[in-house]
Amino acid sequence: MKNIFFDSWESIIRTFVITILAYVCLILFLRLSGKRTLSKMNAFDFIVTVALGSCLATVSLNKNVALTDGALVFLTLIFLQFLITTLSTKFEVVKYIVTNKPTLIVYKGEILYDVMKKERITKDELFAAARSNGITQVEDLDVVVLETTGDITIIKKIDGENAEALSIISNFPPGGSK
Repeated sequence: MKNIFFDSWESIIRTFVITILAYVCLILFLRLSGKRTLSKMNAFDFIVTVALGSCLATVSLNKNVALTDGALVFLTLIFLQFLITTLSTKFEVVKYIVTNKPTLIVYKGEILYDVMKKERITKDELFAAARSNGITQVEDLDVVVLETTGDITIIKKIDGENAEALSIISNFPPGGSK
């Protein structure tokens, strides 16, 4: 129970200074790593973000971890994220391991309830996405997609000849016929 509220001024000053320096290092490394590191997150990006936050907290509060050690962890995690995302652009198998494919949840006005259940998307979430796009009737939509980031994309009308952007969707078209 000793030192619950206050240890020493040295401890307070160290925590303050190290937190600022670690934060600056983290921001600098993230900026140097490029836009992809800070983009909308899929599950892989989320894990890296949580790990970076955990490391920042550890460096800030654990007096046994030096700033240099923390900076090395930041650099290593950001480098690994950069490496994996680079490899995923070159090799489909890496991309498949690291990210999901987008999933069709509405096709030609028909809500795919079994898919929504599997993806844990509620009808209310679908309706909220429709409303945010100025849509009042789901039946008026050709395609609604749950993206890899968790965003819901709405496409009012499909141009059948130019639907290349839809080809990556895991269950497009439903039933497998184009």
